[in-house]
Amino acid sequence: MNAFLALVRRDLAIARRRLGETLLAGVFFVLALSLFPLGIGTSADLLARIGAGVIWVLALFAVMLTLDRLFQADHEDGSLELLLLSPQPLALLVLAKCLAHWLSTGLLLVLVSPLLALLMALPQTALWVLPLALLIGTPTLTLVGAIGAALLVGSRRGGTLVALLVLPLWIPVLIFGVGAVDGYLLGLGGRPQLLILAAMLLLALALAPLAIAAALRLAAE
Repeated sequence: MNAFLALVRRDLAIARRRLGETLLAGVFFVLALSLFPLGIGTSADLLARIGAGVIWVLALFAVMLTLDRLFQADHEDGSLELLLLSPQPLALLVLAKCLAHWLSTGLLLVLVSPLLALLMALPQTALWVLPLALLIGTPTLTLVGAIGAALLVGSRRGGTLVALLVLPLWIPVLIFGVGAVDGYLLGLGGRPQLLILAAMLLLALALAPLAIAAALRLAAE
């Protein structure tokens, strides 16, 4: 656990030093969403009807913007090789990197989501269920996306190829994330969808670090 926490602190310190890159996802999230009322009109009914879906789709793209730097910087400065040679389990180390990545990017999306729900004229119920769904769903996006980032570490067009690899795998998270919000807004309840999102997160926590570790070893050969 000492190595795990040390790596989390290291990556968070690097994120603070590269504040511009760290805030890229959040800035994109806010700016892109603020354009929708300008483009489709300010009708509250229309914005509320599409709001949850738009916010989730933009969250997917915001996470995608930062995936290519998850392992690329470590690959360029040689620290990735040290992780591969470390006596600590590689799966545990990559889980620490994913946690630091989510804390510096995904958590920001969760925190600003209530303000964006107000911007999209969503009912007050969305002010708690939308952040909750993102809180459960965005770590899964990071873990699954990290598999693609690990497979393509060192690739010249890694960002584009990562998008092609992980977007199909993100679709279930998108479906159930939007379904959870819409269920509560329609009065049907979204508890089953939230539970499915939680199950996806547990499955990703169990399997994704192993897949990421294997992908990094494969890319290093």
